[in-house]
Amino acid sequence: MRSHYCGHVDESLVDQEVELCGWMHRRRDHGGVIFVDLRDREGLVQVVFDPESPDSFLVAERVRSEYVLRVRGKVRYRPEGTENPDLPTGKVEVVGHDLEILNVAETPPFPLDEEHHEVGEDVRLRYRYMDLRRPHMYERLRLRAEIVRTLRHHLEARGFMEIETPMLTRSTPEGARDFLVPSRNHPGEFYALPQSPQLFKQLLMISGMERYYQVVRCFRDEDLRADRQPEFTQLDIEASFIDDQQLMQLMEDMIRTLFARVLEVPLPNPFPRMSHAEAVRRYGVDRPDLRIGLELTEVTDLMRTVDFKVFSGPANDPHGRVAALRLPGGGALTRKEIDDYTRYVGIYGAKGLAYIKVNERAAGREGLQSPILKFLPDEVIEEIMTRSGAEDGDLVFFGADKAHVVNEALGALRVKLGHDRGLVEYGWKPVWIVDFPMFEWDEDAQRWHALHHPFTRPRVESAEELEKAPGEAVSQAYDMVLNGTEIGGGSIRIHRPEVQEAVFRLLGIGDDEAREKFGFLLKALRYGCPPHGGIAFGLDRLVMLMCGAPSIREVIPFPKTQTANCLLTEAPSPTDDRQLRELGIRLRKPRDAASS
Repeated sequence: MRSHYCGHVDESLVDQEVELCGWMHRRRDHGGVIFVDLRDREGLVQVVFDPESPDSFLVAERVRSEYVLRVRGKVRYRPEGTENPDLPTGKVEVVGHDLEILNVAETPPFPLDEEHHEVGEDVRLRYRYMDLRRPHMYERLRLRAEIVRTLRHHLEARGFMEIETPMLTRSTPEGARDFLVPSRNHPGEFYALPQSPQLFKQLLMISGMERYYQVVRCFRDEDLRADRQPEFTQLDIEASFIDDQQLMQLMEDMIRTLFARVLEVPLPNPFPRMSHAEAVRRYGVDRPDLRIGLELTEVTDLMRTVDFKVFSGPANDPHGRVAALRLPGGGALTRKEIDDYTRYVGIYGAKGLAYIKVNERAAGREGLQSPILKFLPDEVIEEIMTRSGAEDGDLVFFGADKAHVVNEALGALRVKLGHDRGLVEYGWKPVWIVDFPMFEWDEDAQRWHALHHPFTRPRVESAEELEKAPGEAVSQAYDMVLNGTEIGGGSIRIHRPEVQEAVFRLLGIGDDEAREKFGFLLKALRYGCPPHGGIAFGLDRLVMLMCGAPSIREVIPFPKTQTANCLLTEAPSPTDDRQLRELGIRLRKPRDAASS
C-alpha cells in the first residue's frame, strides 16, 4: 500500500512520486493551506494540501488526530527558512495529491507528543497500544530487537544452538514461588511455569548438545517489589567442556561486541574482577556501582574497647560490623539533610546514623564536630580519620549493627549520596563478581541455603570436603554487574551425582525428597555428564540500561504493574464454574465473605 516509510523521505526523493501510509500526528490549517504531519514507525514527514487539489484538500479538512491515512504526492524541498533540522525529513515535504482515510479514530486518551506531555503510568498501561505509538517507545522496542539480534548472531557464530525447553514442567522446592497450572487430564495434579530452564539446559549438556542458548520467558510468583515482573525474558546459555574462566571470557566478549555494535561504545578489556567478600567489604553489596568512588572503611577492630555500646556491641559480636563512609565535601550538609539520610537508612534496618564533621583535620579532636566524639579516645579518632582519608570539609558516616544491616544500609546510602551529590562518573563500569560463598546460614530456619542455586559446583573436589565445612565452601559462580545492576549470573554446574546429593543433604533436602523432585536429574548425572556451566542474562534489565529507561516496564511491550496486574486486559480475572469443574477445582470463599 506504500512505496516508502514516512521517516525515509529525504532529499534523494525530490521530484519523485511517493505513496505513504501512517497516522495523523498533527494537523495545522494555515489560511487555505493544510499541513499534516504523517507518522509511521520510522518517523514523521510533513504533507501539504492546498485548494489546487480540491478532493484531497476537502478530505484533509476532515482528518483528526490518529486517523489512519494513505497519501500519494510529490516530494519537494521545503521553502527556505521553513526547514526543521530536528527531523531527518526536515528539508523536504510532500505535496499531497490523493488522500484516503483508511480508518477513523476516537480522540486519544492522552497526547502522543512526549516532548510536551507527561502521562501517568496507569493511563499509559491501560492504553498501552496508544503508548507504544509514541516515537520514544517505538525506539526502545527497536533497540531491544537489535540487541536480541546481535546476541543471537554472536552466539550462533560461536557454535551455540538455539533450543527450546518446556513451558509446562514440575514444581521444585528451591527459589521463588512457582506459578501453577492445573492439569485437566490429571485431576489434582499441576504443572509449574519455569522460573528458569536450569534443569533442562543441564540435561541438554548431558544429551551432548555442548553449546545451547535460548531467549526464553521465565515466571516467578514473587512478593511485590519495585521494578519486578511476574514474567520476564532472559538470555539463557550453557556450554560443555568449559571452566569458569573460559565461559566468563566468552560472555565478556559477547557484551563488549554488543555495546560496540549497538551503542558504538567500547567497554574495557578485560572486565575487572572482584571477589564477593571484597565487594561486600568495600561497597556493602555484591553488585557495586563502580561509577561512584565512595567506599566503606572497616573500623570494627577500633571499636571493640570504646566506652560506647552502640559501637562496641556490634564490634564484639561475631556477626556484627562497624564501618565508616566518607563523603567528600559532606561538611556542607545541613542537619535536616543528615536527618533525611538517617530516615533513609532506616528503610534497611539501621537504627541510626552517627557522623563526624571534619572542620579542621590538623586540629585533632577540636577540629571535629559530632555528638559521639566524647565516647571515642583520641587514638581511635585519629585512626578513623587516617583510614577513611578524611580531609577538611568532609563528613564521615558510621554504621554499627549486624553485618548484613550495616552492609545493606551503608551500601544503599553510598549510592544515594553518589547521585544526590553529583559523584557518579559518566560512562559504563562493568565488573565480574566471583568467589561467592556456596551457602548462607538461615538463623530462623536453622539450615543452609544455596546462595545461587543448588546445582552450583563448589571449588572443593569431593562431597566429603564439602560436608565437612559447608560454611567455608566457595562456589564456582560469577555475576556480571554493570553500573550497579546485575545483568547476568551463572556458574559451573555440579556434574558428579555424589556431589549433587551432598548439596541436597546440606540444604535439608532428604534422599526421598531429592528422588521425588530431582530423580530425573540424579539419574541423568550417572550416564556420563560432562563438566559444564552457563549463565543467564536478564534481557529486560540489559535493554533498560542500554536505552537509559528508568524501569524495565519501559522496555517490555505489555508489562504488569507492581501489583502484578495487566491494566490493559484486566488480568488476572475470575473464570467460570464450568472450567473449574473440568479442572477439579473448587474455590474457597474469602474469610470475610464466609464469616458473613
